[in-house]
Amino acid sequence: MSKFTHLIVLSAVLTASSAYAAKEQEIVEHNLLMDHGDGHLMDMDGGMVMGQNKDKLPAGCDKISEDVEITVRAGHKYSKKFPGTMFAFDQQEWRVKPCTRLTVHFINEDNIRHQWMMHGLPKFMYDKGMFHLEVTGPGKISGTLILPKEDKTYLVHCDIAQHMEKGMKGQLVVGKGSGTFPSIPGLTDFAVPDNYAPMETVAATSVQPVASAQPAVNQPSTTPEPQSNTGIFLIGLALGLFGTPFAVSNFRQRFKGMSSKDVVLYGANLGKSLFDQAVHFIVSTYRSFKK
Repeated sequence: MSKFTHLIVLSAVLTASSAYAAKEQEIVEHNLLMDHGDGHLMDMDGGMVMGQNKDKLPAGCDKISEDVEITVRAGHKYSKKFPGTMFAFDQQEWRVKPCTRLTVHFINEDNIRHQWMMHGLPKFMYDKGMFHLEVTGPGKISGTLILPKEDKTYLVHCDIAQHMEKGMKGQLVVGKGSGTFPSIPGLTDFAVPDNYAPMETVAATSVQPVASAQPAVNQPSTTPEPQSNTGIFLIGLALGLFGTPFAVSNFRQRFKGMSSKDVVLYGANLGKSLFDQAVHFIVSTYRSFKK
């Protein structure tokens, strides 16, 4: 073969490879989904929507505050700016108003399965309390939900094994939000920070000084004198008297249009949420004292 022939063959191979790669990365739009009821839609090609809700207003929302559309891209290439991760969304935080009708266009740019899933929604409206978009391979899928009236921060992540742990997570902030989640890439501190110090340094810093066993001599007592609780009681009573009408008005608006079953479910979910927060606070306090 002449050099010219070699160049022609090489050019043809490169052209075919480029065409194949472009075909492999072509984004397929999943818009022919079968409706299985309760906001659950899916097709046979790896596309799924759970928690679709375009018109049912959450408790306390008299109307849609605004219509918002966001496009979320997912893939390995978005993790390159976060050392130690493998997958990521192109954004890690989204902000909307309460009672917003939010449409999410989720684009997966990898040749594997990815999800955009959020938890903590009221279960009387959203089955299992979540909204879920999923697509296998390079593809696009869209879904819509209406956010509750409460100011709250929702965890968003990919639930495929190890994808969240490898960086594919973020948070959706509704209104003023309710705090932040740890270990959001580029946004919040790690829940368990990496420690690359030498073992000798780690061992040395882990040794705590031992308190002296010698009894204190003629040390003045530091025990505070008992104080009257009358002031605290009066403050609590005043707050209760002035705060009760506002609380009643707020709950009346929140339960507007809800059936008795929905009210019971809401109360149960609220109680569980308060219990979980109390347990989290106790565990965090215990760990801080243990350190």
